[in-house]
Amino acid sequence: MVQQEVLDKAFAALADATRRDILTRLGEGPATISQLAEPAGITLTGMKKHVQVLEDAGLVVSEKVGRARQCRLGTERLDDAMAWIGFYQRLWERRLDGLDAYFTLRKGTQK
Repeated sequence: MVQQEVLDKAFAALADATRRDILTRLGEGPATISQLAEPAGITLTGMKKHVQVLEDAGLVVSEKVGRARQCRLGTERLDDAMAWIGFYQRLWERRLDGLDAYFTLRKGTQK
């Protein structure tokens, strides 16, 4: 199982709509802080803070390119979150399949 701290950071970062929007935008390709801030209607400082949270969670990687900071997706942490979600998805699917089998069996014996 993945480390809890890694998941905590990833899910905390994903809890904010602005940060989810940033990830969606970066899914289209790299962007500068300015390019991310403009459509969001927030200041460069505000956007830098959002990007920093995403970087701390390993969801975004940024680097200085000339005078701008270029951001792109960092897939590693999303893989950890997806593995965690997948584990619980399979667990619940097995439980629901068992419940379905139980009701199907009961329905067949009540006729």
